[in-house]
Amino acid sequence: MLGIGQKFPEYKMQACVSLEKGKEFTEASQKDAKGKWAVYFFWPLDFTFVCPTEIAEFNKELKNFQAREAQLFGVSCDSHFVHLAWRNNHPDLKNLGFPMLADIKKELTGALGVLHPQDMVPLRATYIVDPDGVIRWVSVNDLSVGRNVKEVLRTLDALQTDELCPCNWEKGQATL
Repeated sequence: MLGIGQKFPEYKMQACVSLEKGKEFTEASQKDAKGKWAVYFFWPLDFTFVCPTEIAEFNKELKNFQAREAQLFGVSCDSHFVHLAWRNNHPDLKNLGFPMLADIKKELTGALGVLHPQDMVPLRATYIVDPDGVIRWVSVNDLSVGRNVKEVLRTLDALQTDELCPCNWEKGQATL
């Protein structure tokens, strides 16, 4: 698995970005985050049960990621067409403000090493990548356990201080 201090892999893939007819899809690449902080979160499959709770929570916190000048990207190995169908059929996914990347060839998930060894679907991995494209934080959960979006924000805050941050540090508290 790629980890801290390594370059986030280059990628180019289709993404579902809208429900508006004719504007549903775009091509996405790592260049979309060039010079910005980026948060990539992966989920196993569309049309499942834990995944939409996480995606909806990331979307609820989107303004907080944007306030930190961080670009948010959701990724699974489903196609952009499946992403669109899921968004059209799930009320919590209709108004997403970030792209749903379609890693159908499993190139990005494979390069990162976050595919479940038996099921060959993405683990619930989250990466924080700095403006230079370097991985600064990784968290990976098993398929059955959702992640904590507030912890992703807290970690992003800590990384952006470029200071030593003690245990349970939160934005506004003193650093070491």
